[in-house]
Amino acid sequence: MLYDVSLNIDYDYENAAGSSRHLVRLMPADLAGEQRLVAGSLNISPEPDEVGRFSDFFGNETAEVSFVERHVAIRFAITARVERQAPPQRFDVSTRCADLGAALGRTLTLGHDSPHHFVAASPRVPLEAETTRFARAIVGPDMGVRDAVAAVGEALHAELRFAEGETTVDTPMIEAFNNRTGVCQDYSHIMIAALRGIGVPAGYVSGFLRTLPPEGQARLEGADAMHAWVRAWCGPDMGWIEYDPTNACLAGEDHIVVARGRDYFDVAPVKGIMRSWGEHSTRQMVDVVPVGER
Repeated sequence: MLYDVSLNIDYDYENAAGSSRHLVRLMPADLAGEQRLVAGSLNISPEPDEVGRFSDFFGNETAEVSFVERHVAIRFAITARVERQAPPQRFDVSTRCADLGAALGRTLTLGHDSPHHFVAASPRVPLEAETTRFARAIVGPDMGVRDAVAAVGEALHAELRFAEGETTVDTPMIEAFNNRTGVCQDYSHIMIAALRGIGVPAGYVSGFLRTLPPEGQARLEGADAMHAWVRAWCGPDMGWIEYDPTNACLAGEDHIVVARGRDYFDVAPVKGIMRSWGEHSTRQMVDVVPVGER
């Protein structure tokens, strides 16, 4: 599927920032065999004083931008055309949950995609007894990991209530779980914690999701936001799969990957520091449209 993606993220500051520096991960990824970035541009207003680009530890393309002049607002805007390939149909050759620890011990790689980086607690995903108990009540030792991932995701989808505005980007994972409410970031962090608690390596994916308007209604440009879902390691034979707990489905060709990491901390769309004080506000507008449907 070929998509045109556009995104605007606006930051407005109550008091001017004297200077600021940001790491930006907004461009759809170029992933061999999964997703092809046909073309893309990042525009920033006001124009930054410095711009650098690098690939982070997890292989995510990152722009580093800095401002040395006073500014009261920043807009990050991307336009991209991306080809997303449908995940191949695969037989379930995942490892039994009871055998996953031994399989992990035989996995000697420490590259960016190694499951060893995704099994312990991370900055936004502590290992909590409550989420581990939740997963253990669902998953048995003889269950294959792929089925376990789906079972945990479906259970969380049924248990949690999607509610915008009841959590923020800084809401602790366990608070969202105990309140049984949140948005895609919360669903993903909770699922990651639950899977890691039973020994399944799991990570966070940020990206875009094609959404359809209600039947009979026109699609509203800019009405969507960035999305998040989960990736889980199912053993050396099957490798990684991706699951969307917000929608209780495996990630497919409607899921456009931007970045992958341990949790939101690793892949935040915009992360930085600035010299200022007071409040600030942010707005996000996303549009994902199959080419030819405008």
